[in-house]
Amino acid sequence: MADTSPNPETTEPVVWLNGQLSAARTAYISPFDHGLLTGDGVFETLCVYNGKPFAESRHYQRLLNSAAALSLTVPSQETLSSAMTAVIEANKLSNARIRITLTGGVGPLGSDKGASPDLALVAASALPNHAATASIVTVPYRRNEHGALVGIKSTSYGENVAALAYARKHGGNEAIFANIAGNLCEGTGSNIFIVLDGKLITPTLPSGCLAGITRAIVLDLCEMEGIAVDEIDVPIAELDRVDEAFLTSSLREVQPVERINGSPVRICPGPVSSKLSTAFSRLVAEQIDP
Repeated sequence: MADTSPNPETTEPVVWLNGQLSAARTAYISPFDHGLLTGDGVFETLCVYNGKPFAESRHYQRLLNSAAALSLTVPSQETLSSAMTAVIEANKLSNARIRITLTGGVGPLGSDKGASPDLALVAASALPNHAATASIVTVPYRRNEHGALVGIKSTSYGENVAALAYARKHGGNEAIFANIAGNLCEGTGSNIFIVLDGKLITPTLPSGCLAGITRAIVLDLCEMEGIAVDEIDVPIAELDRVDEAFLTSSLREVQPVERINGSPVRICPGPVSSKLSTAFSRLVAEQIDP
């Protein structure tokens, strides 16, 4: 959805930090914050449409799950909801990307946690304009489906940064990971669906992919629209013969895949992605909190 909000580059951004609104340039985060030093943090990114965060309850539940894995404290849903409203209004945004970040707060120069309170930050910017279609590149790195951060939306994003840089170097705008078992897993910030031999398929959560909010909504929409979908493990090599593919994420919504490793996908946009994209857009237009 195109953004019609004021350009944040021409205004003074305002953030919510530990219960207080302040100008971004004066918001103080310690150089010893563990989110910076060790990646001891979790986050959620939501889309705001017409001033209202989309799928807020789902995002909050995932934030709770992620924070529990790292023993981080989560403000109440009411507190974060009020914080998001305040940030949206202070920045005069209508359609926006809003991010909630929690970190372990001030800590030692190492992996041990400190005794200081955790940090909570809410920041927003205009919605980015994603391309109508995606060009994906499989990367030579693997997701570890047995790792400590599986299913956690952690601030430790270095692996994603490296993978996305690789994809862009090879002509793509999203990277796709296999897991250790060699099965299709996920993108750097997206889940993937494919149509293979006439069946709609998406990787299982035990494959190591994030439990994407848009992924879950699309699975619900499949049921509502009478579209059969299988959550199964598929070797990543099967991408070479898909009929149709699409990515899902809060920012991409339902985005058809046009090219895989430089080769065109047989149908783009395909009938499945088109139907689900229309259904998803209807949820957004009707301001439904799924």
